[in-house]
Amino acid sequence: MWKKIVLTLIILILGAGIGFFVYKSEANYRRLPIGTKATGLAKFSFKLGLDLSGGSHLIYKADTSLVPVSQVGDSMNALRDVIERRINLFGVSEPVVQVQHGGFVSGATGEQLIVDLPGVTDVKQAIDMIGQTPLLEFKIEAPKGTPQTATVGKDGKVTLDINSQFISTDLTGRYLKKAILEFDTNTREPKISLQFDDTGTKLFAQITKDNIGKMVAIYLDGAPISTPVVREEIPNGQAVISGSFTPTEAKLLVGRLNSGALPVPITLLSTQTIGATLGGSAINAGVKAAIIGFFLVALFLILLYRLPGLIATISLCIFIVIILALFKLMPVTLTAAGIAGFIISMGIAVDANVLIFERVKEELRSGKSIADSIAIGFSRAWFSIRDSNISSFITAVILFWFGTSLIQGFALTLGMGIIVSMFSAIVITRIFLSTVSFIGEGKVARFLFSSGFSNGQKSENK
Repeated sequence: MWKKIVLTLIILILGAGIGFFVYKSEANYRRLPIGTKATGLAKFSFKLGLDLSGGSHLIYKADTSLVPVSQVGDSMNALRDVIERRINLFGVSEPVVQVQHGGFVSGATGEQLIVDLPGVTDVKQAIDMIGQTPLLEFKIEAPKGTPQTATVGKDGKVTLDINSQFISTDLTGRYLKKAILEFDTNTREPKISLQFDDTGTKLFAQITKDNIGKMVAIYLDGAPISTPVVREEIPNGQAVISGSFTPTEAKLLVGRLNSGALPVPITLLSTQTIGATLGGSAINAGVKAAIIGFFLVALFLILLYRLPGLIATISLCIFIVIILALFKLMPVTLTAAGIAGFIISMGIAVDANVLIFERVKEELRSGKSIADSIAIGFSRAWFSIRDSNISSFITAVILFWFGTSLIQGFALTLGMGIIVSMFSAIVITRIFLSTVSFIGEGKVARFLFSSGFSNGQKSENK
């Protein structure tokens, strides 16, 4: 018995410690002056999603038509990394940049990039922040006989479209390692030196090898900025852009290239702004719903199951602080949908306790002792709890795997809640109930372990 009491005290102390961590870390973070870097416990604040903190939501469509199917995934991941680097340069707190693949499940018509910028409610500022990131391409001369596009001016002058004279290659800014601003030693004009990575070096060497004596056009954002003639193979992966740049333009271009040349072009599909007021309202509504829901559930458990209900309420408190601590430590970005998943998992935790208590009640009615009823009740309820939670967990996994970012937040908190709820119901509640079984088999004990408004006397066994 002493072993059970010590174990119960350890669980209560650990639960109180986790609860203190959740409260203190959030309180310290709320006291931080705006713009101050969080340290200590304040670093473990809740990460709020865009719908709770306010900000800008941008959806970009990526043009992957020129990318081999097998490389679309890598290109989109590279695109996400580039945009993240650009946003981080501006110090936006906890931006979320994620890829949404096209398909029936997602509902997207193609590859999309979703950008969430918490705290940035000015859409124009958000778009400018991402900026017109340069798309760098290398094109070679089109084969002889390729149809050319031409326009005839009012004066009868025929002008060939330069774009029809070149065809794309696999070498793009995706393989760019770095860009450096230099000045020509003779003309003192600015030029930009490019250094490719290993893959880009191989591609550039092959291009220059196959096109000696021909032009290789360097395109930036769809416009040719340099059309040098290849005189020899260049195996070291170094190229030079020498256009009509001013030093300021060249410096700006180098900065943009180094901050991220896009592997594939993107176009802005839609924007959405969520005000801080709406985000605050969503937080208050979610917290209020959680508190009211908790007290109603606790009241229900205590009135209907008496002492086991009180113990289940304590277990539910420990379940809540464990989940909140996990949200902070992982961390999990909380959205309104995520809070909904968390609240539903609270209901699942209660459901497991109800199943156990009903089984315990049946054993008590059959005349068994309280200690035996608890042991047998847990044993028989386990299979129902296990099957029910596994079914719910599989649903959460499927939602997370195929869902959009909003649904994934819901699925993640729901899945975490299911796992922790099984631990709290099967382990914590069982230890607590086993500990209080020392009260014996008297009338008081029978009353405390009875359910509903019955008196808990032996007459129940008849």
